[in-house]
Amino acid sequence: MQETALQNPVLHFDLYPPVGDEDWRYTFATAQVRTLEDRMLSAQLFTEMANAANGAEAIELLAQTDYAISPTATDKELEQILCDIRRNVRRFVEQLIIDEEIVRLFRARSDFANMRLAVRRLVLEKPLGTDYCDQGNIPIAEFEQVFEQEDYSTLPVYLQEGVEAGVLGYYKNKNVRDIDLAIDRVEARVFLENAIASGCVFLEELFRMQIDLANIRTMMRMKFTGIQDKDVFIPGGYIDTGKLTQCIDMAYESLAQNFAATSYYNVVESGAAYLQKENSFLRLEAACDEHLLGFLKTTRCITAGPQPIIAYLLMKEHEIRNVRMVLTAKRNGLESKVILERLRC
Repeated sequence: MQETALQNPVLHFDLYPPVGDEDWRYTFATAQVRTLEDRMLSAQLFTEMANAANGAEAIELLAQTDYAISPTATDKELEQILCDIRRNVRRFVEQLIIDEEIVRLFRARSDFANMRLAVRRLVLEKPLGTDYCDQGNIPIAEFEQVFEQEDYSTLPVYLQEGVEAGVLGYYKNKNVRDIDLAIDRVEARVFLENAIASGCVFLEELFRMQIDLANIRTMMRMKFTGIQDKDVFIPGGYIDTGKLTQCIDMAYESLAQNFAATSYYNVVESGAAYLQKENSFLRLEAACDEHLLGFLKTTRCITAGPQPIIAYLLMKEHEIRNVRMVLTAKRNGLESKVILERLRC
């Protein structure tokens, strides 16, 4: 384990960290994603979808986009369409990325997602099923065999560590949620260590930011529920985990000031105010998304490099999640105001 990956680094930026230098091997690939960025759904379109009379009308607004969906599509069919779009985007991006270590790293997200599902089924003694993502580094057939035989020695070390952490996390309190928390810690460490080893500034800063935002979400939920567990925070971000623990006992009105020296002041301020007033995490989730997307958009200053391509992948995945969220909300009769609060439109 690289110790530097688990140490809190010195904050060296005001709002967003640097994204690193150009890599001219990616000139053509960067130009391709720039064109695709122009085709992404606008905030105005999402607003119109949120204000649509019903789910069918919201779907019709997508007719001229990459999300052409039949208004009569069932929830299952809708989910399959969105999963297919995400699968195609990931495959396309993999073709553009020259550095194989980056491809493997992002494919590992699916490995960890599959492992979470498998560990849950393992400890709850439920059938493993077949609904795994087929875009990881480990083939699905091999993955299923490993868990059916409960022999994890053939898995990469990072997945062996994840399985062990997930199982131990569950039996600590016999809480399924603890499986995700334990595996999240392993995944964050693995990603950050690999980013540091690769020397890619953008990836290191991206993963540190994701750790910070995950910890802020966790702190807010612990504060709201009154549950205190110092071991749930993930090390490696810019925010000291000790500060996050202290925040749990602070008044909501004082929380933002405690983050004044960080780039997350606005995230905490808007999230805490809305949580206190509405007993809802909608604004916090929206603010976290907005902050991360703001960082991803700073890659537009790069003429060529893997940064814009990775940013496009993550922004497109975020777009797909928003389409799913809006259509599901409209089909279930959720008020437009609530949807717009989540979208921050």
